[in-house]
Amino acid sequence: MRRLTSYDGLTVLVTGASSGIGRLLASRMAERGARVALVARRADELERLAQEIRQAGGEAEALPCDVADREQVESCVARAMERFGGVDVLVNNAGYGHHRTFLEWDVADMEHMMRVNYLGTLFFTKLLLPQMVERRQGWLVFVSSVAGKIASPEESAYVASKFAMLGLARSLSIEVEDSGVHVLMVCPGVIRTPFFDEEALRRMPSVTRRGMVEPEGLVDAILRALAKGKREITHPRWIASGYLVQALAPGFMRAQIRRATLSRV
Repeated sequence: MRRLTSYDGLTVLVTGASSGIGRLLASRMAERGARVALVARRADELERLAQEIRQAGGEAEALPCDVADREQVESCVARAMERFGGVDVLVNNAGYGHHRTFLEWDVADMEHMMRVNYLGTLFFTKLLLPQMVERRQGWLVFVSSVAGKIASPEESAYVASKFAMLGLARSLSIEVEDSGVHVLMVCPGVIRTPFFDEEALRRMPSVTRRGMVEPEGLVDAILRALAKGKREITHPRWIASGYLVQALAPGFMRAQIRRATLSRV
């Protein structure tokens, strides 16, 4: 395991950096001395964040990019490499979701969601991992979801994309650890960010809404996990007890999920 205890002189590339978890994580890493490459579609929001980081004495570059488009990702990575000379930490955070039944979900959106949530992660990782392995130093952070471990109804396309993301991360963790590259898998619960739009909040069970937490705690947990060399975290931590229940009593877990979601308790 490789602990990340100092960000001085390191370059961090964060996808989905224009809002929510990505924006906060990029700001916090910049505060700790990292040079930050900011990636998302919204150029105005990226530049606003880059200006904030620069005004605070940090170094940041806005790199507008649609992570679902492989050619745009290739161009984005080339610009980051030209600007910074290399990337030490890749935070695969870009993603979106919806709350819809499979039957009512438009297949074009389901395909696009897989491209953003999974293939975007694959593209950036494929392009940046070789130079990490060559230098024998690097960190890959996969911001997945509890939904990547426990499936729930009305999230089928999102769940599938996050299961895929975790599967990729788990395999890579074993493959590249001896080459000096550390992989951290992050499984957030329900975080209070713009990720959850009005539709999602309206369809979300009240028990889930009551469990929403602020993003600051998640970002703190990610930074602590990197410092300790952890390979996987769930936030809030109590949610991880559900993994054990699912493994030991899958029928009971299925019934609880049905009761909590389909009945809108």
